[in-house]
Amino acid sequence: MSLIEGQSAEISKIFGPAEVAAFAELSEDRNPIHLDPEFAAETPFKKPIVHGILLSSLLSGLLGQKLPGDGTIYLGQTLKFVRPIFVGDEVTARVTVAEVRSDKPIVTLRTEVLNHKGEPCVQGEAVVKI
Repeated sequence: MSLIEGQSAEISKIFGPAEVAAFAELSEDRNPIHLDPEFAAETPFKKPIVHGILLSSLLSGLLGQKLPGDGTIYLGQTLKFVRPIFVGDEVTARVTVAEVRSDKPIVTLRTEVLNHKGEPCVQGEAVVKI
């Protein structure tokens, strides 16, 4: 696959209570801000939020399946959590090619997860080997 700067891929998904609960069990992160509506109602968010790392897992799927695709190996990822995503909201994860090295099979991509309003919620950068 020939990659060029600006090339992108995205995927949309809804993380409902069942997905968030399953991730909480798998990750051992049972923070009630994610799972308990009564607890979350007393926080600044007012309702349960999706784990940031669960949201970020969509980026891994994009990198490994769509862009760059099969055989991609993560070398690094930065993440900044700038806004919450609430349980049950649709999200869109997007990766965009920022740099293609000419001397090595290494690509840098801008990564982001957007809420249903198109606002950035998770931002970062991935470096991968293709």
